[in-house]
Amino acid sequence: MLEVAGSRAPPSSADAKPLTGEDAGIPDPGAEMTSCGLLTRFNKPVPLRSSSVTVLIRGFVADVGCELLYRNEEPGPVEAVFIFPVDTEAAVYAFQARLGGTCIQAKLQEKKQAQELYGDALAGGQSSFLLQQEGAGGDVFSCSLGNLPPGEEAALTLRYICELSLEPDGATRYVLPAVLRPRYTPHRWDRADVTQAVPRVPQGELPYTLSLSATLQSPHGIDRVLSNCSLTPLSYTAGNRTSAQVSLAQAPPWDRDVELLVYYAEPHKPSAVLEAGLPEAEPGSLMGNPAVMVTLLPSLPEAVPGQSPAGEFIFLLDRSGSMRCPMDGQDRSPKRIDSAKETLVLLLKSLPLGCYFNIYGFGSCFESFYPQSVGYTQQTMAESLQRVQQLQADLGGTKILEPLQAIYRSPCQDGHPRQLFVFTDGEVTNTRDIIAEVQRHQGGHRCFSFGIGAGASTALVKGIARAAGGSAEFITGQDRMQPKALQSLKRALQPAVTGISLSWDLPPRMEAELLGRGPEVIFPGQRCLIYAQLRGQPQPPDTAVGCVTLQYHIQDQTYKEMLQFPLQPQDGDRLPVHRLAAKSLLLELEEAVGAGSEEDRRRALETSLSSGVVCSLTAYVGVDTEWRQPVQRPLVRRDIPLAAFKAAARMPYTQCLSLMACGSHRPVPRCASHEFSALMSASPLEAREDHPSMELFEDKCMACTVRSGPRTLAPRAQNCPPPPPPIAEPGKPPVKGQLRKVLGTRLARCRGKPERAPEESPLLRLVSLQNADGSWDLDPRLAAALGVSETDARGRMPSQDVPPSIWATVLAVVWLHGRAMGQRDEWELLEAKAVGWVRGQAGPWLSECLEAANALLGLNIGPAVFKL
Repeated sequence: MLEVAGSRAPPSSADAKPLTGEDAGIPDPGAEMTSCGLLTRFNKPVPLRSSSVTVLIRGFVADVGCELLYRNEEPGPVEAVFIFPVDTEAAVYAFQARLGGTCIQAKLQEKKQAQELYGDALAGGQSSFLLQQEGAGGDVFSCSLGNLPPGEEAALTLRYICELSLEPDGATRYVLPAVLRPRYTPHRWDRADVTQAVPRVPQGELPYTLSLSATLQSPHGIDRVLSNCSLTPLSYTAGNRTSAQVSLAQAPPWDRDVELLVYYAEPHKPSAVLEAGLPEAEPGSLMGNPAVMVTLLPSLPEAVPGQSPAGEFIFLLDRSGSMRCPMDGQDRSPKRIDSAKETLVLLLKSLPLGCYFNIYGFGSCFESFYPQSVGYTQQTMAESLQRVQQLQADLGGTKILEPLQAIYRSPCQDGHPRQLFVFTDGEVTNTRDIIAEVQRHQGGHRCFSFGIGAGASTALVKGIARAAGGSAEFITGQDRMQPKALQSLKRALQPAVTGISLSWDLPPRMEAELLGRGPEVIFPGQRCLIYAQLRGQPQPPDTAVGCVTLQYHIQDQTYKEMLQFPLQPQDGDRLPVHRLAAKSLLLELEEAVGAGSEEDRRRALETSLSSGVVCSLTAYVGVDTEWRQPVQRPLVRRDIPLAAFKAAARMPYTQCLSLMACGSHRPVPRCASHEFSALMSASPLEAREDHPSMELFEDKCMACTVRSGPRTLAPRAQNCPPPPPPIAEPGKPPVKGQLRKVLGTRLARCRGKPERAPEESPLLRLVSLQNADGSWDLDPRLAAALGVSETDARGRMPSQDVPPSIWATVLAVVWLHGRAMGQRDEWELLEAKAVGWVRGQAGPWLSECLEAANALLGLNIGPAVFKL
């Protein structure tokens, strides 16, 4: 019988630690675990000893190899399970293990067969390895190491290929995930949560090490490399700077991902990579023929706000407990909810006058500002801004399907295409159901999604954007949310691109077969990736050239993007283009498999097995048939720790409910629940408010109507669950008053010193005063935001005939260009709206106002700003 460690069952007497505080049975929320992770009864560490990562970055593709070294230090055999995240679009293509002097090369098989083989090997006392995709999202994998004998080491090597994102500043971003936040299981979801049993340990006490080295290659030259971790100096290995190497200078902090930003000399230049197939593969098969990856960056005209008031903009904001975490894991950085509120202010100010909008918040339940979208006017904008300032991360868990269904039930506005913006920092277990729901309504809207922090699911964020013809962005580390949100708003304001088609110009007896659907959505500044298989006769060297043309329409204009490329394929054993093409095809086929298509299931299985790219239908398994040492003791399962938490995080579920009940339906004050959430967190990034127990705590206590005397918590929405009955641990009387005893002085301190609101930025102070039509009013608040006195602001007007709002708007625009150019991406849309308004109102006063504004603010902004 397996001993599953890290489960929610109360610890045994052998493993339990002494509890502190007055209340027996309630751990001291402030006490940290004094030793690392999951321990044996002999106080020995878990088997993982080191993790070594090598990365080959060629342009916008990364080939990643991870080697995990295990050592069994227990007296008996052990099964170690390591759960780790990858991007949902990454192609995992190789897995092997080295046990002592024996190397076991795992084979890809149909998942059921692989699991049976793995189970048979365990039962027979053999060493076995299993790698499989977990859950429905496709961005979490588990690696199981079975029957590792005492004292033995095992090195597991995993390889995968992934596309790299292009940042707005031209950087290529590679991310190595260091943590994985626990999944939240929706109400009545009966499937397993793949991470709920994974233990957590205090920061700095993980019993394994991490090293990373990267090789960079680009025909256009490498300018520089930046990182959120300490790096060795960039070392060029080619005189023309087309190749370089870099590595981590020291172990990275455990509260963040490792990020590399690679800057190339010409990041926006179109390119094509032609790759030869496997010589031993059958000609005409996916892996037997050459494959090409074409990268285009279409040059679309930028949208100008105010040209058209058409559009319905719906903003769906995650308000689960983890949104109270700092943006980059550091206490001094803004909280996610505060950054999201600032983003909403900028988005509201940037909307065109006459459109429609609404704002939803979701957690364990959801709420909306309005029953249905309302017209964008000065009144509705001002009312919404007041409500935005009151938003808190107080809705418990992460249920996104219900608010999506409510949005889709609300009627669309005629002549106003719907644009949905989704902000979330979490993960869910019903990812496929959510994507399917978005897909069912793809014809009626576009979806722009944003993943906030290291715990955001790439499967969810990318899946809903892909399903509804939008784009996905990820905000991690020290990224600012605002530029990426405003960039997506520009895309939403862009007229729809229609008539997208591809054509190939190839030599006679050659043809190209598209792998996957091809480009369905095009936005300005966004890469367009095309995968195709080339069939036909090989061409003479150094002479044959192919050409691909992407054609599309915007309103009544036709646009074309063309690229020529040589037809001499590159040889290589890793086949990154073939495998990325296979993964792209598998993502489409698996969506159809979820809908019950047997033919697509057969094609997906065939594609996975032939390419070596694991999918939801397959798994890697390896069995060492030569290892004859029998199993002498019962097998023990050991999960590998992923992150840092305090002892309260291991509080049994019944104890959380005991705290929650706190007598007979006595409410938990809002300050108490905030304090409890804070005490649950050892590392700000880990967001223990997303722990299933904590979400249930907030779900029942904060999101529902609970009454006691004069204190009442209003219901969050009509779909909130009822309050829970009093619950006690088995064999014990109901718990009364324990919350007060445990938190005591902390509650009083929380009541006496409310949480201080973050300091408002100078840009946001100015932007928040803008009117819906783009203008500003001349008043004391504007003068303070500009850094001048109201007397000067009024006395320096060029003429008493100038309307005050025109003068105020010119001052604001000049201030933006002179004082906030570094944040131009955040105010560009609302500034364009202001310029459009002032040009239509100012008439002959505009030049005089500009000159006077420069003199008052001490700037020298030219007339081109106002198109003079």
